[in-house]
Amino acid sequence: MVKKIHFISIGGSVMHQLAIALHKKGYLVTGSDDEIFEPAKSNLQSNNILPAAIGWNPNNITPDLYAVILGMHAKDDNPELIKAKALGLNIYSFPEYIYKESKDKTRIVVGGSHGKTTTTSMIMHVLQQCHLAFDYMVGAKLEGFAQSVDITDAPLIVCEGDEYPASALEKRPKFHFLFPQVAILTGIAWDHINVFPTYEFYKEQFTIFIGMIEKGGTLIYNETDSELASLVASCKREDIKYITYGVPQHTITDGITTVTIDGVTTVLKVFGDHNLLNLYAAYHACASQGITATDFLKAIADFTGASLRLEKIAGNKDTIVYRDFAHAPSKLKATLNAVRNQYPERNIVAVFELHTYSSLSAAFLSEYEGSMNDADKAVVFYSNHALAIKRLKPLLIEEVKTHFKRADLEVINDRTILENWLNKLDLKNTVLLFMSSGNYDGIDVRTFADQLLNK
Repeated sequence: MVKKIHFISIGGSVMHQLAIALHKKGYLVTGSDDEIFEPAKSNLQSNNILPAAIGWNPNNITPDLYAVILGMHAKDDNPELIKAKALGLNIYSFPEYIYKESKDKTRIVVGGSHGKTTTTSMIMHVLQQCHLAFDYMVGAKLEGFAQSVDITDAPLIVCEGDEYPASALEKRPKFHFLFPQVAILTGIAWDHINVFPTYEFYKEQFTIFIGMIEKGGTLIYNETDSELASLVASCKREDIKYITYGVPQHTITDGITTVTIDGVTTVLKVFGDHNLLNLYAAYHACASQGITATDFLKAIADFTGASLRLEKIAGNKDTIVYRDFAHAPSKLKATLNAVRNQYPERNIVAVFELHTYSSLSAAFLSEYEGSMNDADKAVVFYSNHALAIKRLKPLLIEEVKTHFKRADLEVINDRTILENWLNKLDLKNTVLLFMSSGNYDGIDVRTFADQLLNK
């Protein structure tokens, strides 16, 4: 009998990807949402599973459903959820259902405050190049993969382990539901204060995650992160294996990074200590599946990065333009440090947007102290519109300057002023770096970068 699965909030960035994966696996998939934007709309439509109408309809919920998968966007009072509960149906959050489909597989789960997407993407890239069959779940578009979620009959799955809550019903972090045999922790740096109001509470989620590694499994962790090393030491288990890693042996010559692992050397297309750390973690995960250093480095040599992770979007003889997803203090520092080390002779102009709930909160701004010191010129942008949407108090420009502790910092809260400031720049011998999880109040950064370089 064909399994019938209904998605409440099918339009989510990963929810619609899971819906497509299960549809391709042969399940009968339906879904609903009160808004569906691109690219989810076109993706669902091309697979013939776009809801016929926008909105919630209790008639979508029938007793013959094998499962109901509940997205984060849905609220407790959702009429479809209420009916599903009344009928006693099996209701799963996204990660709970991923585990249900993969409980007989080997599960590699990448957790940590930063580097999860890139590390997961590196593992996926190498496994694909080495022709191993595997499923996956990752939070970004990756070259060579049609989707960001795939569920088949493969014996292995690679998952990005998010610490955000699983659903409206299940408030525990997503990565608490995946029970890995091979776990990676990249580091710990407090963020998401709307979800984790204290640092101790945030760290506790990683302690719990370590406790959920399957008996006989492996924890691969970044020993250069003192907070993480201390946490691992405080909850040491005797029934799992520990593998530590740091920055591997490497050189940088004329802007090109070369890395050596176990006596094998290759030139990379990515750069920066944070990417080298991610690469070393990915190597250990791939080695657990029998991949040699030679095969790993041969495969990783042409890895260009996940979307929005130090992605080169424009360049000429005078100027190179990158964009990056960096939004938390630790990510900001790591990205700027990577660019500074890779291009020591160039001027670095950094344009950072305060966009997340945490970064727009005055209570969290002090965490950014010194985070932009590696830039020659630094701009912090924020949109008053974003503050209004998140129902946060207005931010004062002087308040932002005070917390970043940089006297020459430019703070701008108007898109037009930002565009004018950028258009006046002398971009000779410069790296221009855009860092945001948003879009600078509607700026198409790629198009804008092309215009800057061609004016």
